[in-house]
Amino acid sequence: MTRYVAAAVLAAGVLLSTTVSSQDRHTGYYYPEPGTEETYQARARTLPESDRDRRLGFVVAFMGEMARDPAPQRFAIFAKGGEAEKLIIVALDDEVFATLFRARAVLAMLTSRVRASPLFAELGVQNLFTFYDLAKLIGYKQITVSDGRNWSHRVWIE
Repeated sequence: MTRYVAAAVLAAGVLLSTTVSSQDRHTGYYYPEPGTEETYQARARTLPESDRDRRLGFVVAFMGEMARDPAPQRFAIFAKGGEAEKLIIVALDDEVFATLFRARAVLAMLTSRVRASPLFAELGVQNLFTFYDLAKLIGYKQITVSDGRNWSHRVWIE
């Protein structure tokens, strides 16, 4: 009887671990399990023409802009998920995201960058929208930031 109970517990553990990893297959590969989460209630609505191509195009353009800067890149940004609906930002050194507070400071810096964008100027929201609102505009559902070593934090965009 004990052998059957042990087998059932082992099978349940395998099934549960498969379910968890299938829900977010990026955890454990690009970043550790998020230790903290928050939800951002966006002021923006997703633009109707926002799709996978637009989200991937944003990442390509943003990383291309960063690559033109002669300073070493301190973090990488990429989109994942079937519809590229997950934005992932991972530190490339041990300082930039040493704490969640530093990561939030980088996200605030990204807000300054996107507020200068033609899209925000065209919409007349450059003094209102944040980086999170830009993420919502182009259809991202979550942003995960990580130091690439010990911790990660997830922001759900609603």
